[in-house]
Formats: sequence, structure tokens, C-alpha cells
Amino acid sequence: MNISLILIPVDFSDCAAEGIKYAKKLLGKFSAECILIHVIDEKTVQHISSYCKEPIENTKERLINQAHQAMRGFIERYDAKELVKDTIISCGIPFQEIAIKARELQVDLILMGGYGSRGKGQLDEIFFGSTVEKVVRLLPCPVLCVPFGWEE
Repeated sequence: MNISLILIPVDFSDCAAEGIKYAKKLLGKFSAECILIHVIDEKTVQHISSYCKEPIENTKERLINQAHQAMRGFIERYDAKELVKDTIISCGIPFQEIAIKARELQVDLILMGGYGSRGKGQLDEIFFGSTVEKVVRLLPCPVLCVPFGWEE
């Protein structure tokens, strides 16, 4: 198996950083490039827009700008500048956006932290499954799920 392009979904949580840490180790074995993707949940955009009483497009633009800033900080904090070929900020349903971008880019591997910023055991995850589980079910390429604290 040849791995040349890895997609790493990030939500800026410590668990998402596990994907970055593992990618550093993995890239020693493969001459691959990494793309980071952050998806702003469309439900969040709608809630904030409604709460702030502003048009959805204004809220979306503000959240995208904040996400770009957070992405730069995330890359810097985990010393991943040399690792990352590109970044993508997208709005939509997270697992769907990850799947769409993975297919568009024809990635060889998706590398994800085991759970995101919302943590484990949230009610919707109990009934509907986590983003990781949905991505695994939806994509034909391998998905490597890195548990939090795997280095310890």
C-alpha cells in the first residue's frame, strides 16, 4: 500500500492533536503529504446566527475567519508547519464534509483522533454515532483512529 496523501480532520481539541502527533511518526515511513480539515457544523452556524440576530452568511464568515486563526495556532502549537501541505476550512455536516473532501482529494488515508472537542458519551453520539464512526462507514479509504494518550 502506498500512502501519499493523508487527510487529518481537526476540531482543535487535544484529541485531534493525537492525529498530528501520529502523522509525524507515520510520515517517517511514507513520503506522504498531510492536509488538515476543520468543519464548522452548520447547526452551530444557525444557532449563533439566530442568537446574535445576524444573517447566516455574516456568522459563517466570522466563524470561518476564527477557524483560520485557530488553525494557524493549532499548527504552531503542535509544531506541524513542516508536516502540513494545506488546510481546508469548510461549513456543513462534519462527517459529510470530511467524506466529500476525502473523495475530491482522493486521499489514501484519513487520520483522526478518537473523539472530538465534545468529548465522549454525548447523547447524540450514543444514539447516532460519533463523527469518526460515520466517516469510517462512509469512506472506501482506510481511516486510522488514534486514541487519546496513545503515547503514554
